[in-house]
Amino acid sequence: SAAMPWSALEQALSARLSADPLRGGRPALPIRLMAGLLYLKHAYALSDEAVCARWLENPYWQFFTGEVFFQTRLPCDPSSLTRWRQRLGEAGMEELLAQTINAAKAMKAVDVRELSRVIVDSTVQEKAIAHPTDSRLLEVARRKLVMRCKRHGLTLRQSYEREGPSLSRQAGRYAHAKQFKRMRRVLRRQRTLLGRVIRDIGRNLQTLEDTTQPQMREWLERAERLWRQRPKDKHKLYALHAPEVECIGKGKARRPYEFGVKVGIAVTAKKGLIVGAR
Repeated sequence: SAAMPWSALEQALSARLSADPLRGGRPALPIRLMAGLLYLKHAYALSDEAVCARWLENPYWQFFTGEVFFQTRLPCDPSSLTRWRQRLGEAGMEELLAQTINAAKAMKAVDVRELSRVIVDSTVQEKAIAHPTDSRLLEVARRKLVMRCKRHGLTLRQSYEREGPSLSRQAGRYAHAKQFKRMRRVLRRQRTLLGRVIRDIGRNLQTLEDTTQPQMREWLERAERLWRQRPKDKHKLYALHAPEVECIGKGKARRPYEFGVKVGIAVTAKKGLIVGAR
């Protein structure tokens, strides 16, 4: 904890995390606390919820994030870590990585000469998504659109709340029995239902409030993209909540295809200190 340049980190990130006084709200949490939680999260491969729970019972972690006395309450809501990462952006996360390199040099854990020669490799950062079958994606798209219509008070001519889940289960049974002709017939019906819901929302989109239209339009575009795509198309949509997910094959015997994003990592040749990631 003493080797980390917390003051330099706070100074570098304060401009990105400055609060708008006109918007009001509660005061921002300390930068050291949030940055320390992110460091601990990635060091121990924990989720946002798990790192907050372990911080609560670990006095060493609390001291690392700047606490003087033992705390008995959660440091923050786990969703605050997500919003904090979004506000930091790519440049802010690179600053967090740069400060770890500075700390390693200050502790003499790595020689400065080692930084002149690095090894660059790529891997797949998997996303927490279900296996993207056509039947499941079509049903999820229909259900998400119907749910948002109910939330914003938009009345649909028909929501297919009974037929949609039934068709999804039916497609799964046909696929398991290798009755692919029947499965494709069910998929065509699912695609038809999703198209009806999309067109119904498109006709009534202007009746929504101006503040809710952009969000509804975004989900409508994703559902329409899913409705149009076919099995052999390129740049397919594999998850509605994570459109950046790609199907990547790295030639692995146990896992020929992985669903996520491609990540490039640069490490020092001798001690394996990560000096760059994108």
